[in-house]
Amino acid sequence: MQFPDSVKQQSCQDCLSGQDLGFEIRMAFQPIIDWHTQQIVAYEALVRGPNGEGAGWVFSRINDSNKYYFDQACRVKAIETAARLKCSTYLNINFLPNAVYNPETCIKATIEAADLYGFDLTKLIFEVTEGEQIPDKAHLNRIFRSYAKRGFQTAIDDYGSGFATLDWLIELRPHLLKLDMELIRNIHLNCAKQFIVAKTIEQCELQGTKVLAEGIETKEELDYLVGIGVRLFQGYYFAKPALEVLTPLEGLTGMKALN
Repeated sequence: MQFPDSVKQQSCQDCLSGQDLGFEIRMAFQPIIDWHTQQIVAYEALVRGPNGEGAGWVFSRINDSNKYYFDQACRVKAIETAARLKCSTYLNINFLPNAVYNPETCIKATIEAADLYGFDLTKLIFEVTEGEQIPDKAHLNRIFRSYAKRGFQTAIDDYGSGFATLDWLIELRPHLLKLDMELIRNIHLNCAKQFIVAKTIEQCELQGTKVLAEGIETKEELDYLVGIGVRLFQGYYFAKPALEVLTPLEGLTGMKALN
């Protein structure tokens, strides 16, 4: 994908100003838990409006003319806010592959932001959500390979709800696969979901992809997934996203007592 003449490439300061995007954004953070170590290993940055409005409010204002600016602004705002909050874990950032015209060009402001705010580039995990239509698998593959060369980790988000199949998983070989909450909901009662998740975990183990179950809401869901070998979790059972706050370990619900 060629960078369009009508779109101005962004610097870190351009992204923070929100001028080209047309409105200000902020970030909420939701912890990701390693159940084996009982530690928070990452926070996912989730976009919010200027007054804390939800993601729906933000995405209703995104279109073809500002999606590049939005993608860039989210990356920079996530890094700036996480650094200000002294985040020392991994930082998961969602990106829009259809807004990445050229991986090397579009990553420039991200690297600039990490340098400016002192955030370790190797702690960045870029997630592509299944919610967006992905017309070009080869383009997404180039993005993943380019990011890996830079030392970034990559993830497929919401797996099981959209475009991705086992073929995509095998070809893209992300560092992390996030099972969609619809697969997780009441999985302890649903044999079909159990079969899909088991096959997905099997393939992930073969290729060295970590598995994360998102959208955990009950102890029964957690217990079943722990029992089949999943160790990374995210969801309201532990903590809701908090606006410009990194919820600490002691603030999480649903954690077993630490020894």
